[in-house]
Amino acid sequence: MKLLEEKILKDGQVFPGNILKVDSFLNHQIDVGLLNKMGEEVKRLYADTQINKILTIEASGIGIACVVAQYFDCPVLFAKKTKTKNIAADVYKTIVPSFTHGVDYEVIVSKNFLNKGDKVLLIDDFLAEGNALLGLIDLCEQAGAEVAGCAIAVEKGFQKGAEKIMAKGVRVESLAIVESMSDGVITFTQR
Repeated sequence: MKLLEEKILKDGQVFPGNILKVDSFLNHQIDVGLLNKMGEEVKRLYADTQINKILTIEASGIGIACVVAQYFDCPVLFAKKTKTKNIAADVYKTIVPSFTHGVDYEVIVSKNFLNKGDKVLLIDDFLAEGNALLGLIDLCEQAGAEVAGCAIAVEKGFQKGAEKIMAKGVRVESLAIVESMSDGVITFTQR
């Protein structure tokens, strides 16, 4: 998606350790107009796919997921990184290692909201090593839900996470695929 690539080049920052900082428009402060265009593009990419639920992981994927859900007219469900007193005791659980934070999270989804027969689109802001998506796929498998595909804002193509997801037979559509970030210069590629 050219618009997203241009925004990354204009406002994104590269930090040591292959960190791409896009917090001024995507995952801290949010450019809602940009997210709306991203939602339109995800709907175009998955127009031929039946989807009745969108699943993401807290926190950065929630904004994107909510905008995309408007185009599919379906609810958004997000996997929580902490269990709270107001969530049902009956949950699906999985472990998700975080590339950015360097920790493992136990993420949960209430069994009340993810069901057998659901056709689920997974959404996230970044795809690096694929761990978050693998965790979300595991939650769907536990529930007997069908993963219709994944929609990612920014994929770090050089980290091969998409290959892991596609090897499981899951479709991956990334709106911007970063090929490299050498010497602070960001280059993009297409799949």
